[in-house]
Amino acid sequence: MKEPSSHVMLAPGAVRAIRTRLPVISIVLWAAIAAVYVLLPDYLALGTQIMVMILFALSLDLIVGYVGLVSLGHAAFFGAGAYAAGLLAVHTALDPILGLLAGAMAAALLGLASGALILRTRGLTFLMLTLSVVFMLHEIANRAVAVTGGDDGLQGMTVRPILGIWRFDMFGHTAYIYTAVVVFVCWVSLVFLVGSPFGRSLVGIRENPIRMRSIGAPIFRRLLAAYTISAAFAGAAGALSAQTTQFVGLKSISFSLSAEVLVMLILGGVGRLYGAFIGPAIYMMAQDAIAKSDPVFWTFWIGIILLIVTIAGSNGVVGAAEELWRKLRQKKAVPSDEQ
Repeated sequence: MKEPSSHVMLAPGAVRAIRTRLPVISIVLWAAIAAVYVLLPDYLALGTQIMVMILFALSLDLIVGYVGLVSLGHAAFFGAGAYAAGLLAVHTALDPILGLLAGAMAAALLGLASGALILRTRGLTFLMLTLSVVFMLHEIANRAVAVTGGDDGLQGMTVRPILGIWRFDMFGHTAYIYTAVVVFVCWVSLVFLVGSPFGRSLVGIRENPIRMRSIGAPIFRRLLAAYTISAAFAGAAGALSAQTTQFVGLKSISFSLSAEVLVMLILGGVGRLYGAFIGPAIYMMAQDAIAKSDPVFWTFWIGIILLIVTIAGSNGVVGAAEELWRKLRQKKAVPSDEQ
């Protein structure tokens, strides 16, 4: 199977970029995460929530960037993980890691059940069905006041110390490190996944499903597996959000959150993994800074930022950076070629 062609979801050379540039970029990204903990202790709460959204964006990137399925209902899995972890924290004394696994498992089961139905469709029909899933679950959570707290949110969460040792402190040190470790493990898992034969087959299915079917690839089963894995990572992000904020509200299972994480992913760049780091960081830091100076019209300025990034590059910030790097390399190569 030849290299993926130019595509809205994966620019030319994206697979090669994952293999060659990802180690260098990943070192920079994780060094920045470590630097925030050391140099910006007053922003640990914001940094923790940015990492939660990074994990959420990574889960979405698996199906948008590598499978080519655009979803507006991914918050259904985020919310399922958040409520599962939150309810365990309210009613049991289990370790947070078990709550995290429970959130991922609840979201994976939801992804498996819903994916078995909606993955038989494509395009606009698939998009609308993902919307229907998140709308139905949002209404269920809203109506089940005795369980979820309804519009007031899930109250009374008590998150136990991690492994009985590290207690969540009011300054956010434990929450930040815990979230960073979980995101790192999930990110490494996704790096190996997309680089495996399974991950390469997903790109093949996205690029040419007819050819993949002709060589005997079980397309539906692989799409369902990818969708379920994506849901599990989204559920882990939701569980992290519940545990680090000790609150679960209806927004965690809303259309607005689904749209927001999709915007973050597009802002960073889809089909690259590390774009899922850049988009949420830029979006949430810009949101925090602009909302302080202009709390009424801050969404207008966010729209301006998105417009500039879209015009500057074909695939978010990462796409714009790659285009600039390609032009610089071409300019440097011209004098040597003339000689």
